Amino acid sequence: MLAKVNSCAVIGLDGDIIEVEVDISNQGLPAFNIVGLPDTAVQEARERVRSAIRNSGHMFPAHRITVNLAPADLRKEGPSYDLPIAIGILIASQQAPEPRRDSVFLGELSLDGRVRHTGGMLPMVGVARERGLTTAFVPEADATEASLVDGVEVVPVATLGALASHLRGLETIESHVPERAADVPDAPPPEGVDFRDVKGQEHVKRALEVAAAGGHNVLMVGPPGAGKTLLARATPTILPCLSPDEALEVTRVYSVAGMLPAGTSLVRSRPFRAPHHTVSHAGLVGGGRVPRPGEITLSHRGVLFLDELPEFAHSVLESIRQPIEDRVVTVSRAQGNVTFPANFMLLAAMNPCPC
Repeated sequence: MLAKVNSCAVIGLDGDIIEVEVDISNQGLPAFNIVGLPDTAVQEARERVRSAIRNSGHMFPAHRITVNLAPADLRKEGPSYDLPIAIGILIASQQAPEPRRDSVFLGELSLDGRVRHTGGMLPMVGVARERGLTTAFVPEADATEASLVDGVEVVPVATLGALASHLRGLETIESHVPERAADVPDAPPPEGVDFRDVKGQEHVKRALEVAAAGGHNVLMVGPPGAGKTLLARATPTILPCLSPDEALEVTRVYSVAGMLPAGTSLVRSRPFRAPHHTVSHAGLVGGGRVPRPGEITLSHRGVLFLDELPEFAHSVLESIRQPIEDRVVTVSRAQGNVTFPANFMLLAAMNPCPC
């Protein structure tokens, strides 16, 4: 029997719909194959799905199982396909009914059937809404983040067994109450040094206030111990709070990067990033075999602080010239081009001379 369910993939900061096709055949020796350009994490889903189905009180079919992740020319990465593959097997083996075609399934499975946190939830649910999908089955831990997308019913899933019971109509899982970005209260004060607690250096503080008001970049030159780093770390406390749209932008970046703080569904404070001067070109601008956001994207809508500026490699500094002007950075790799946002305020500090 053939079963089809929808899932999502993350490409850069955007998503794409993936159709998970599961076919169970009585012909041939028992096997479990996943095709469609899966990476190692997706290939390892075979063992997670097999154990999760058995430990959830269901039968894993002892037949030839073929899972196709379409489109087949798009590289599939990460463990978010565990849940749709498991549901597809249950449907194909007639242990669960077919869900509505406007549903999408996202989540990693543990061996006992629990559904774990999955990164990139916000862009994946966002693309589901754009493609006309109205129901998203997501890990319980990610329900609040997913509910930030308006127009999608979010169903928090704790275990594979609970989801199977929900599909069979035995135990209904209540939908998560949406949390809109506009309803989120103002951000708490940023951690660290407060700008008002800095004594002295009135001319530098005035310059930083003007720069914060106009979004300008600042280079501070002075002897060691003058307070350059202290002032830079205090600058985010005088920046205005993120607007709802800006908060969603920053949250999308940190969700894809897997850096969203635990228990946080929406980033409400402006980012402050201070990479060490040994940072690589890819670490600052973004890159990798599959392009990932760099420090300039992680500081989007916030502050990027480069301490000891002359110690940074010349090529690394030259690479941020274009992002400073265009507010975006495009990373090109063999698999394609990915554009990341890079609208940040640059603060830099240096000593007057190497001595």
